[in-house]
Amino acid sequence: MPYPAEWLSPSLTERVLIRLGLSHRPSPTLQGLAALYRAWCRGVPYDNVRKLISLHRQNSGPLPGADAIDFFEGWLRYGTGGTCWAGNGALYALVTTLGFESVRGIATILTRPNTPPNHGTVVVSCEGRRYVVDASILHGEPLELVASGELAAVVHEAWGVRLGLRHGQWIVRWRPLHILGGVDCRIEHLNGTAMSFRSLHEQTRSWGPFNYALYGRLNRGSGVIGTAFGKRIEIDDTGNISQLALPADERVRFLVEELGIDEELASEVPPDAPTPPPPYARATPTVESQGRYSL
Repeated sequence: MPYPAEWLSPSLTERVLIRLGLSHRPSPTLQGLAALYRAWCRGVPYDNVRKLISLHRQNSGPLPGADAIDFFEGWLRYGTGGTCWAGNGALYALVTTLGFESVRGIATILTRPNTPPNHGTVVVSCEGRRYVVDASILHGEPLELVASGELAAVVHEAWGVRLGLRHGQWIVRWRPLHILGGVDCRIEHLNGTAMSFRSLHEQTRSWGPFNYALYGRLNRGSGVIGTAFGKRIEIDDTGNISQLALPADERVRFLVEELGIDEELASEVPPDAPTPPPPYARATPTVESQGRYSL
């Protein structure tokens, strides 16, 4: 069976740019990339809404967002994003369609010492330098991939990240909403393909950290809002964190009013379930630091 086309049609590209609030097609420059990625971080949530519904229904077809067209049609219709393989696959397709020189990266969120690769990302070459733009981390502006001995950062109290080399590999330090003390993302290589993204995405069908409980994240104003494992979480531009219980009867309102998800679809999200340990887990602790995050 042939894979879906990687590039977006002109009509779909135009619809996406309009929805992102961009009045013209970004030029393949650093300024254009920054404008595009900033709009993405404010307009396309990192969420597992469609995935939870699909798994709950035991759908046998491809996971939602398995190709960029399905991802964007879902976003345009429902306001949903996706998890890392779906979101970054779609972002790669968009930036490449717009003329940016781009590659897919395979990475590992280091929640356990023996964690296998579990994260997709995107790297764009612009004006002689390379930049990470990640549809899951949502760091607000392109993050430069630096040479050995150098450090790079997006300095912001709500969505800031830092990057450096460790043992010859790039490490991005960031703050997921369920690991507010921060966690490392190690970039394994920049040779990802459409096939590897789809394969690694499909492997999460049997177990994935976002298969059991509602999760969502979006940059809003000067802060971050989202939900993780039964809580509504907000990080403001001073780094202050607000965590409130998000009861079941409030979830639809939150998804609709704060993340912009279609109400009918939001009402289909199944109740949260306990997350079992991953199949590769040994007697090693997960990363659950709740200390203050700092660049």
